[in-house]
Amino acid sequence: MGYKKPSFIENIAEKIGIIPNLHKEKYQEFEEDMRHFTDEEVAQLYENFPPPEKWDNWVEYDPTVWPKKKKTTYQIVPTTCFNCESACGLTAFIDKETQQVKKFEGNPYHPGSRGRNCAKGPATINQVTDPDRILFPLKRKGKRGEGEWERVTWDEALDTIATRIRKAIQEGRHNEIAYHVGRPGHEKFMNWILQGWGIDGHNSHTNICSSGARFGYNIWYGYDRPSPDHTNAKFILLVSAHLESGHYFNPHAQRIIEGKMKGAKLATMDPRLSNTASMSDYWLPTYPGTEAAVLLAMAVIILQEGLYNREYLENWTNWQAYLKA
Repeated sequence: MGYKKPSFIENIAEKIGIIPNLHKEKYQEFEEDMRHFTDEEVAQLYENFPPPEKWDNWVEYDPTVWPKKKKTTYQIVPTTCFNCESACGLTAFIDKETQQVKKFEGNPYHPGSRGRNCAKGPATINQVTDPDRILFPLKRKGKRGEGEWERVTWDEALDTIATRIRKAIQEGRHNEIAYHVGRPGHEKFMNWILQGWGIDGHNSHTNICSSGARFGYNIWYGYDRPSPDHTNAKFILLVSAHLESGHYFNPHAQRIIEGKMKGAKLATMDPRLSNTASMSDYWLPTYPGTEAAVLLAMAVIILQEGLYNREYLENWTNWQAYLKA
């Protein structure tokens, strides 16, 4: 259990003889041990969180004043990380004496992230305490670009925006109205309102970043954010998917790791040697734009050599309707 898989650089160095291969036998033993782990046992390797029954009155010692022993009593409140669209679960530790948020940690009871957050989650505290954080509405004072602002109330800000939108709609200038949302949470609600007003000016992070992939998922899969069962897979093929640190990487990456711990093989088809590709068992560096041809070639081999479950395909897929389309 104490074995650490060699890095990509170590693997290359061993293969070309720069350093001796000291990992092969140990890694094979490690993989064999991990294949016998149950899902519950794998999960227990990561669980070290305050139990929910103590969330209302959790006591910790302040490490910043060590060796003194200063107790701080927290109320732990579940919340969500909005630093990317993975929307992982967080727990906010609120000092019960000052009612200030002191830190954020992962929420082990969140079904997606399960407490295993990346660095951006705990770093949310920097946003809360940032001295440049804007805490109230500001209205431009003077000419654009002069950098002069004045504080206004929420009612003033909302009334100003609503008045200008209403005027544009009444004058038939719908195309001059645009709305951009950076993170999900109210995206669909606002989109419904804009569509009700006859406005096609909704923009979002999704439109800019991941709309191509999600549109493809929608027309093929019927859903724009599929989540395969990586944990129980025997072979995982990623097509230009950078799940080591890309879109929705946290929920997917941890389950891919669990699958690999149980013996799954990981293949990444990507022209770029991404972090994910470097951690894969197989890297397929196709020429950009040829991925579809490679997949069709794989399909031909599967059909010609009978490497598919015919009974399952005939009874549980809509292959006939797909071919007609």
